[in-house]
Amino acid sequence: MAAQDDTERRDVDESGVETQGGLAIDTSTSEPDSTFRHSYTRDQSILTRRLRRIEGQVRGIERMIERQEYCVDILQQTAALRAAVDSVALLILEDHVQGCVRTAAERGDADRYIEEVLDVVRRTLGKPIRNARA
Repeated sequence: MAAQDDTERRDVDESGVETQGGLAIDTSTSEPDSTFRHSYTRDQSILTRRLRRIEGQVRGIERMIERQEYCVDILQQTAALRAAVDSVALLILEDHVQGCVRTAAERGDADRYIEEVLDVVRRTLGKPIRNARA
């Protein structure tokens, strides 16, 4: 059986939205929503730069451990790393709410997206997910 390319393969993302080739599919018509674009794409270069900086921070922490540097110094660097990761997550979350959730609201499908955002925030804060789905 021949492998399907990305434009033919259908997937379901974590929120249960069916996608094809990275585009959301309107399941009522089974066609990709060609107008859908992830909101964070406008900040993609900023996100990429921040992630590369985070990679450098991780390598720096690794070197500190290899050199057996002082524990408190390493812990300070891990706190800075956590803050950097949180900053990336917050930027993506803001874009998601301002773009994807707003678009869903305009299409009358806001409730599912709002609950998804709340679940992500709860997980990020280490809180249990309310109304967990089976």
